Amino acid sequence: MRLFEVEKWEPEESLAPDWNVAPTKEVYAVLERPVKDARDGAPVRQMRKLKWGLVPSWAKTPEGGARMINARAETVHEKPSFRRPFLARRCILPADGYYEWVTGPGERELEVEGKKKRPRKQPYFVTPADGSVFAMAGLYEFWRDRTLPDDHPQAWWVTCSVITTEAETGPLGVAPAQGPRTLSDIHPRMPLMLTPDRWDTWLDPSRTAPDDLRPLLEPPPGGLMRAYAVTTAVSNVRNNGAELLEELAGPEEATLF
Repeated sequence: MRLFEVEKWEPEESLAPDWNVAPTKEVYAVLERPVKDARDGAPVRQMRKLKWGLVPSWAKTPEGGARMINARAETVHEKPSFRRPFLARRCILPADGYYEWVTGPGERELEVEGKKKRPRKQPYFVTPADGSVFAMAGLYEFWRDRTLPDDHPQAWWVTCSVITTEAETGPLGVAPAQGPRTLSDIHPRMPLMLTPDRWDTWLDPSRTAPDDLRPLLEPPPGGLMRAYAVTTAVSNVRNNGAELLEELAGPEEATLF
């Protein structure tokens, strides 16, 4: 709250630590909007919990939300599901970092006992090299469940999506002893990290001109991130604990499935 200068947060919106966040789970979001029933209607910086997987306001059902977890920075201002939230409902999704998976060169397919099998992908944890919070650019949206009465606690869904951009091609701020040397070696895309100098402008709901907002989608300078190998246990969303973030000396031995 201090880091993002949050003015309003309700204790009932607390979330337990989560080391393996998956689509449809709730996540913290920092946003600016008027407080419900406030007299002046001025935007207030709040920390809210939102469901990860954006459901457009015009959707008939919420089922597609699990597929709307990412919005591409290059087209977010054009896509029907994202263009309105991009102009009016932007947020920051704070995290320690994110996982990404890679298959090593020459390991895409192996033959075992006469059968071709693929090796399990090696997960990496990507996090700011200086130990700071990873402030991901996000969008949020409201969806009304018309099957429920107005006073029902689940009548309104508030959902969000992470904006992604091209992964950095320059050297990592701290490179692993073994494995990828750049983020693009791991995956061609990455969440868009907002540096602190962009936070206020990004969250300001009065800024609604696409030409003013587009420059905020430029990737941050290179060398700000580090990546290290973690246990393949993170590939199963049912596994959840601090041990998932333990740094390995290098990729695990290839495990076939």
